[in-house]
Amino acid sequence: MAIVFGLTAMDILVLVIASFAGGAFGASIGALPAFIFTGFMVLVGEAGNVVSDGFVGGSPDVIAGAAGGYGAGIVGPLAFGPVFGPHVAFAGGVAAAAYAAKNDGMPAPDDGDYHPAKDIAYALGTRPDILAVGGVFGVLGMAIRQTSGGLGIPIDPPAAGVVLSAIVARLVFGYPIVGKVRGSGLFDMTPFEGGKMRMEQVDGEEVTADGGYSAKRPAVEPWLPHQYEWSHVVMIGLVTGILGAYIFAKTGSLFIPFGISAASLLFLNLGVEKFPVTHHMTLPATFVASMAMTDGSPVVVALVLGALFGVLGAVFGEVWQRVFYAHSDTHFDPPAASIVTTTFILGLLAIAGVFTTAAAVPLP
Repeated sequence: MAIVFGLTAMDILVLVIASFAGGAFGASIGALPAFIFTGFMVLVGEAGNVVSDGFVGGSPDVIAGAAGGYGAGIVGPLAFGPVFGPHVAFAGGVAAAAYAAKNDGMPAPDDGDYHPAKDIAYALGTRPDILAVGGVFGVLGMAIRQTSGGLGIPIDPPAAGVVLSAIVARLVFGYPIVGKVRGSGLFDMTPFEGGKMRMEQVDGEEVTADGGYSAKRPAVEPWLPHQYEWSHVVMIGLVTGILGAYIFAKTGSLFIPFGISAASLLFLNLGVEKFPVTHHMTLPATFVASMAMTDGSPVVVALVLGALFGVLGAVFGEVWQRVFYAHSDTHFDPPAASIVTTTFILGLLAIAGVFTTAAAVPLP
């Protein structure tokens, strides 16, 4: 029987079927709630791993076990697999929202709302065509994840699935990749700050709302209206990076900090104002802490490196939101794009010999 990236044809068939169901389920409950479930799965699974391994500060055995299958126990096959893997359930929900917004599957926005395809907290229900779209993109996300990891591309495989599937959804459903830039350039958020709307006169022409909706939309739509100013982004990255590194130092888990960040988004989903999104900060901070401590660095060095990569994760997230989210019409996930970027840097550092390991980042 043919084997591809360590998988038999039967393994691949099982993954395809399960990923279709995972993507459809993610669409049904909404992309953000699906990702929150990822966080809870990670926390439960990693807590069990830490207890069963009897971890005592910095054990390379725990680190290696976690990295081997992108999470030991239930973490790899469930939290990062076809059940609640973000490249499956979350990505399927994002694509389904893009489809539903153009096919009477989401409510039209009120004046001042973002395009409905960006509403990843909205549960899309049980309509067969919408769930089928989620399922197809769940399979696509799994294919990207398996291919990326199988080829040893030095980036986070699930994040790669989230990013590439979002771009494919824009192409397939007729949305712009970047969108019309309003203001002085891609990075200019002042139109949003000034309350400018897309139906105002811009350069002598009336800019109507995209996607056939008549409601006014902000001229620029920052991913998180409470988390886009550079100084704020840097500060939250610094803090959560340190915490991610510290939690690793005390548990040996590569994924507990990520799980905390992801599960905490339940509060954002429930409408808690100004709740920060931090998983793209804690994940690279945890990874670099594990790489440093495996090489014998003291905890204080791990904390400093965690702070650095927490800031990098935060800044890259803001960069990608200003390029791919703020001016277009569907959800493009800045944290996933940031994780791809920071894990690529970590992979290159490992390849260059700066570190002897690469945490859970695959290497060629």
